[in-house]
Amino acid sequence: PPPAAMAARAAGAAVGETVACLAAHDTTGVLRRDNIARRAVGANDVAIDIKYCGICHSDLHSVRGEWDQTAYYPMVPGHEITGIVAAVGSAVDKWRVGDRVGVGVFVDSCRECEQCKAGLEQYCDGPAASDGLHLTYNKLLTAAPAIINTPSGVREGELLHGGYSSAIVVDQGYIVKIPDALPLDKAAPLLCAGITTYSPLVHWGAKAGGASVSVGVVGLGGLGHCAVKFSHAMGNAVHVISTSPWKAAAAAAMGAKFINSKDPSSMAAAAGSLDLIINTVSADHDVAPYLKLLKISGTMVLVGLPPNPLAIRPFDVVGRRVALAGSTIGSIAETQEMLDYAAEGERVGVCVPDVRVIPAKDANHALATLSRNANAARRFVIDVGGTMGDTEAVEEDDAIDPSSWRVLARVLPASANKHTHTSTTTTTTTTTTIAV
Repeated sequence: PPPAAMAARAAGAAVGETVACLAAHDTTGVLRRDNIARRAVGANDVAIDIKYCGICHSDLHSVRGEWDQTAYYPMVPGHEITGIVAAVGSAVDKWRVGDRVGVGVFVDSCRECEQCKAGLEQYCDGPAASDGLHLTYNKLLTAAPAIINTPSGVREGELLHGGYSSAIVVDQGYIVKIPDALPLDKAAPLLCAGITTYSPLVHWGAKAGGASVSVGVVGLGGLGHCAVKFSHAMGNAVHVISTSPWKAAAAAAMGAKFINSKDPSSMAAAAGSLDLIINTVSADHDVAPYLKLLKISGTMVLVGLPPNPLAIRPFDVVGRRVALAGSTIGSIAETQEMLDYAAEGERVGVCVPDVRVIPAKDANHALATLSRNANAARRFVIDVGGTMGDTEAVEEDDAIDPSSWRVLARVLPASANKHTHTSTTTTTTTTTTIAV
């Protein structure tokens, strides 16, 4: 729909269905059962019954307020959403009730800027009046009228909430079709982790180059294992680069060689051997040693988002004409292309993520496992359709010591900032690591 349609939707926003969700109410990031009101289905909207939602590392950073952005609470995370169309607006012509669909990292954009017109809406920098790129959650739409969005009252504008919820309403142009060959649980991580790695592999020539391209993947968590799977499907020579030697077996099972970044001899043996590196790590780490693994004119692409600045010397890049680049998710069209690619023929068995489906009550355990880097080459996926409506309380994991990470976000309301850098309290913790 044109920008006018988006404006009309905002102007007519109204409270719709109240749905069950998991929400973080402060910077401890602890998820609890709650309810939110979705907007009513507008003319161009599609209502989706959510069946599955992947747990992304960015969900962990967001609920804890670790990024330098505004963090709105209560926060319902989740942007790896698959489900079934439950209702469509009067002007919807792309979708029908019963369709298998997905929603990724954003649910709208300005549709007017150069990037949107070029089909690169993930880089939307549209005018403030449009609210620019509408992230799936933790996005306050100031252009929308005040609506009741939580049981606690009225917000100034529509606060968007994500897929840790039983239903969502999205504009028809920001939804993708899940091919029949892809199970909904396994397709969910492709909506973020999949497209985040597929897009740079395509852009920097790995897909076109096939066997002639040597690719390194830093990190073998949910994001990294998607990069390995797609690179392997493209015919590249794939190498996993990790500080965790125990992940070597998982790398080999996916057809990748292993480089132990803690072992100087392993790093030295791989020096100057890679055309492209996809760095998927979202924790703070030194990226300079990985640049030495690149060939002359090679590129390392950052797709993970560590909270703090990187330390790079000019000498790290100038002497060998290597490049340090970044990439964020992909457009709606490219996401559909990626899903269709993953669903084609024998690639179904190669590209689909390895997932661990968990009930909603275990979501805090999954986030804690991510924070400890204890998940091996798979993605946690919440069984939303089967368990979000349960009455069983969400189990807590770790009595969290706020001094273990920095809150960089501007927290709203301010009372939701439970963080302190000076805490000296000794806390007894209970830790449950989900088997991976």
